[in-house]
Amino acid sequence: MKIKYDHRADALYINLAEAISDASEEVRPGLILDFDKEGRLVGIEILDVKNTVAPGLTIVEAAE
Repeated sequence: MKIKYDHRADALYINLAEAISDASEEVRPGLILDFDKEGRLVGIEILDVKNTVAPGLTIVEAAE
């Protein structure tokens, strides 16, 4: 699992598997699920994180 946060876009992406996304579904405004061609969940994207996620989220930058 890999998690990436883009400060400028205020977007968070959680990559759950090393698979190619074949389809996406926005289940709520700003919450997008990515699926592979077999329909398995491979990623989660959260847009406008500061307003979408409940208070208490702490994002720690990892050194690359």
